[in-house]
Amino acid sequence: QVQLVESGGGLVQPGGSLRLACAVSGSIVSINTMAWYRQAPGKERELVAGITRGGTRGGSTNYADSVKGRFTISRDNAKNTVYLQMNSLKPEDTAAYYCNADILTTVQDVMHLMNYWGQGTQVTVSS
Repeated sequence: QVQLVESGGGLVQPGGSLRLACAVSGSIVSINTMAWYRQAPGKERELVAGITRGGTRGGSTNYADSVKGRFTISRDNAKNTVYLQMNSLKPEDTAAYYCNADILTTVQDVMHLMNYWGQGTQVTVSS
């Protein structure tokens, strides 16, 4: 069984910073692409940032236009963890943030590549 557990959300003032973390545990063979999504009330879930596996500290990254230059995604493959450093936060960044990962796992000795979601962590930017 694979679990993704997010942490680091909370309430922050505009212009402030938060760092989200998502730790993956369970029967993992390898973790491919990892990403952060967000969903604001009444809106569809959207991709915030993604990062490929790469080396120890991850590979290539991509970002939504709305967060470029403010957010940084990174990962530590030794710890099976992905991070999202969020700076210069704006009220429009308020949302539930979800971790997502493509994970190669074993089920009854058979390998499966499956997509997993975390339970989400709330980020609220308000004065």
